Amino acid sequence: MNSLSLYKTPEGEREVMAIYTAALKTWSAPSTTQTVSTRHGDAFVIASGAASSPTLILLHGAGSNSAIWAGEAALYSRDYRVYAVDLPGEPGRSAPNRPPWDGPAFADWLADVLNGLGVERATLVGISQGAWVALKFAVAQPERVDRLVLLTPGGIVPDRTSFLFRAIGLSLLGTWGLKRLTADLFGDQAVPAGVIEIVVEISRHFKPRLGVLPLFTDDELKRLTMPLLLVGGTKDIMRDLEKIEARLRQHVPNLAVKWLPGAGHALINTQPAVLEFLNQSEVRAEPV
Repeated sequence: MNSLSLYKTPEGEREVMAIYTAALKTWSAPSTTQTVSTRHGDAFVIASGAASSPTLILLHGAGSNSAIWAGEAALYSRDYRVYAVDLPGEPGRSAPNRPPWDGPAFADWLADVLNGLGVERATLVGISQGAWVALKFAVAQPERVDRLVLLTPGGIVPDRTSFLFRAIGLSLLGTWGLKRLTADLFGDQAVPAGVIEIVVEISRHFKPRLGVLPLFTDDELKRLTMPLLLVGGTKDIMRDLEKIEARLRQHVPNLAVKWLPGAGHALINTQPAVLEFLNQSEVRAEPV
C-alpha cells in the first residue's frame, strides 16, 4: 500500500503532513524523533525525557497521530522516558501499511518497536485504537508490560450501533457533518481553540480504515495481571464504558477505573488521572 492510497488526493496528504509538522513544533518538552524498522514497515517515534528513566509508550487512536500528546509530553517526561509512536496506516509518519487486525500483527509490530528502541519492559498508555494495540501486545507478552492504561479502549465490548449509524449519516453532510460528529466525540469537554478544525481537516483528506476491531477473548483478558487503569468519559457516544468496566472486572485482578464527567470519546487532559495511577501503582519486580 502506498501513501497516496491513505489519502484522497496528493494535495490532501501534503496538507495533513503540514498540520502534523506544525503540531510537532508545539511539543511541550525537549524531544528527538527517529524511525524504527519493524516487520510491518518503519515506525515514527517522538522521544522525550531522560534516557535513564522508566519507559512510557504513548499510542494514539484511529484517524490521528502522535500530535495528540504534544501538550502532555512535558508532564510525562519529568519522570519517564516517553516514546510516542505513530500507528501504521494512520495519518502520521509511520509506514502506510495496514497490518491485519486479526492475528498477531500488531503485537509483533509493537514488539519490534520496543526491540528497536532497546526497551525490554514498559508502561503502555493507549487511547481508543491505540489502547487496543496496547492490549494486543499486553496479552501476547504480559511479562514486558509494567502497567497498562486504557483510554476509551476498543476490543472489550462491541461499539455502540447508534454511533455507527450517526457517523455514517453525518459523514454524508460534508464539512458541517464532520464538525458536528467531531464535537459529539469530545462531549462537554472544553476543547482547545483550533482542535476541532484540525480534526475536521484531517478527516476531509484521510481515508479511514474500515471494519471493526476484533474483541479479546476471556482467556486473553485473564493474562492482564499487571496494574491496569481504565479511563472513560460519561458522554462517550462510541463505547459503553460501563459494559467495558464490567467485563474487565470479571477477568482483570488489578483494575482501577477513572470516570471523567462530561467527557466524550476523544478525551482531553487525561494526564492527571494517568499520573495519579502511575504514582500509586507498583511496578512488578524484574524476573530473576
